[in-house]
Amino acid sequence: MLSAALRAVRPVAVRNMRRSTPSTAFRALSTTTPRFSGPAPPSLYGEGAKPGEIPSDEQQATGLERFQLLGEMEGIESFDVEPLDSSRVGTLEDPIKVFSLDTSRIVGCTGAPAESHELHWFTVTKEKNRRCPECGSVYALDFQGVEHHDAHHH
Repeated sequence: MLSAALRAVRPVAVRNMRRSTPSTAFRALSTTTPRFSGPAPPSLYGEGAKPGEIPSDEQQATGLERFQLLGEMEGIESFDVEPLDSSRVGTLEDPIKVFSLDTSRIVGCTGAPAESHELHWFTVTKEKNRRCPECGSVYALDFQGVEHHDAHHH
């Protein structure tokens, strides 16, 4: 496909090389991305401190830390830190649902009732429910995200 595009542009490019004005024929092969997708998302980088000053958390926080800090400033809990339902043992027919915007989530089980055994960590995926090796409680992912949203990752 690239060779067909180059063959189509070559006669125009050769003709325009003789001119001193820049050609629009090569613009079709530009590697820079056009900015037609609307406004940029809000930055997760702080503005930093002025020279000679010590930056505050708000000024120097970046990434997820800044996301959490901005949420706290507006009174919003950025991350789900509430414990899962430990009043019952999840079964294969009625597992304990774990909300997630991703296709997998790490879950810690302390038993039912809570604190009845040592903490066990395991990963629950969209495709497969997981059972705690100690108490037998079953956990299932309640996936609420966008399907194949991370397909561009390598």
